[in-house]
Amino acid sequence: MALLKSKPKRKRGKMIAWLILVLVLASAGALVFSTDYLSTFGADPSGARLERIKKSPNFNGQTFINPIPTSTGLKSGTHMDTLKRWVFGREKTRPDGPYPVAALDKKSFNPGAKDGLRVTWLGHSTLLIEIDGYRVLTDPVWGQRCSPSSLAGPARFHPAPIALADLPSLDAVIISHDHHDHLEKATVTALAKTGTRFVMPLGVGAHLEKWGIPNQQIVELDWWESAKIGDGGLTLTSLPARHFSGRKPWGANRTQWASFAVSGPGHNVYFSGDTGFFPGFKEIGQKLGPFDMTMIKIGAFDRSWPDIHLNPEQAIQAHQDLDGRIFLPIHWGTFNLALHAWNDPIRRAVKAAGEAGIILAAPIPGGRVDTDHPVPVEAWWEN
Repeated sequence: MALLKSKPKRKRGKMIAWLILVLVLASAGALVFSTDYLSTFGADPSGARLERIKKSPNFNGQTFINPIPTSTGLKSGTHMDTLKRWVFGREKTRPDGPYPVAALDKKSFNPGAKDGLRVTWLGHSTLLIEIDGYRVLTDPVWGQRCSPSSLAGPARFHPAPIALADLPSLDAVIISHDHHDHLEKATVTALAKTGTRFVMPLGVGAHLEKWGIPNQQIVELDWWESAKIGDGGLTLTSLPARHFSGRKPWGANRTQWASFAVSGPGHNVYFSGDTGFFPGFKEIGQKLGPFDMTMIKIGAFDRSWPDIHLNPEQAIQAHQDLDGRIFLPIHWGTFNLALHAWNDPIRRAVKAAGEAGIILAAPIPGGRVDTDHPVPVEAWWEN
């Protein structure tokens, strides 16, 4: 009799387990579709776009490749160390509270400005570059999280300094690569309604096309290719970088990554996107420099992934190799994407720049750097 009684219990237990599993999957499915989760992954290049990619000297037939051999995962032998630091690390990876943000609106930008160079840091790798009367926005991310989900993933330390609808008219938007902290569906689809053009590396246009952005607004460039913007007075040049790509946990490096030169009639700037250190900075400086300003990443570095993210000292060296005048650090202070303290990148960058005699600009989010009127550095990140 005991055996007979135990069978129904096991059946009931299995039924309950299956019911719980179904409920969990149903809830997950509802979450996925309610947050438009799947569409944020975009699409892989296909058709004519893929055929163009296959002709690129930077494509090996399966994936895009880096300028020099590169490890895009955790360095061999560092997995346990990384896990221990992630679980037990005591670094302050987020600020204790809110810090200064310059609140901007439509009146913050002079529509009549036809000369000069002014760059507004909007946080992370998002910059509004006003150059010789043109306006270029880089890697626009306005969302609360740089993640495919609005409910999980790295959250902002600070609000966006300006509402997306309050941005001035743009001549172009640069997208350096397709990682979620540099390319956000909601932001680019909103910007697309203004009719602006998006300039990006090869293959990234497949995501935008998937999201309904017209092909006439999409410009894809291989490394060392250029696009003329507006009346032709502004040139955007896609340049080598040492990184990787992908919006999904699988199928990496099917789209390209790049840095960019933005060149007007009177000024010239460099935007790094995401990159590790490589000798190519000198070649870029020799061919396209000098640069009035370099905007180079300093954050999200780690000894476990040294090939794909510059540390602050390497960023200073890259600035020198590029023949830059003013150095504006980016890719820090907005999202927690690594194991270092949130303000460690800027502390180290300021120190290294001082030792090298480099002019460094470090505005608060929403702060503007004018090359004609440089502002002394104030350590607002220490408050």
